[in-house]
Amino acid sequence: MTFLIENWLEAAGLVSGMLCVWLLIKEHILTFPIGMLYAVVTVIVVARALLYADVLLNLYYVLMNAYGWYYWLYGGNQLRGEAGELLPQPITLKTVGVLAVSTVLGSLLMGYGFAQYTQADMANADSLTTVASFVAMWMSARKYLSSWVAWFLIDIVQIGLYVLKGFSSDPGLFFYAALYTVYLAMAVWGWLSWRRRLTP
Repeated sequence: MTFLIENWLEAAGLVSGMLCVWLLIKEHILTFPIGMLYAVVTVIVVARALLYADVLLNLYYVLMNAYGWYYWLYGGNQLRGEAGELLPQPITLKTVGVLAVSTVLGSLLMGYGFAQYTQADMANADSLTTVASFVAMWMSARKYLSSWVAWFLIDIVQIGLYVLKGFSSDPGLFFYAALYTVYLAMAVWGWLSWRRRLTP
């Protein structure tokens, strides 16, 4: 009980994070305001753990949740179904190539910057998940089915990162390791759910 009280922010992050992803799977618009809450809480948690790339990531999540909220309501008119609802869509190979190259280059650049100029821990691994998550969040906001594949791969790396940090410096990050373990299963669920409603 004491552990839970002392780590209430991590617990709040776990609850809001799972709720956010569940709403995303269900294609419910409330995923975005809940996602904004989750991102703000996580900024505080990861800043305390010196995971500076994750701080940038979650500040970006605040902005991308606002963008996704707008896009799901008003964007992509040609991708909407008969009821006017934005449907999941496939991604082109060209877009995948651009996103993959951007992820690699962005990760190398960010990792170098944090390693050279900050006290960031695990700068390269943290930067990889951060830049990949930049890309995956944009894909989710645009309702690309493949965003779930990206999230699945990111979750695997993120679990390892939080577990290592949990053992070495901040046991509260085990909440986040547990959260990302649940995210693995939810990414599969999300992919299967969205695939059934893919844009014809």
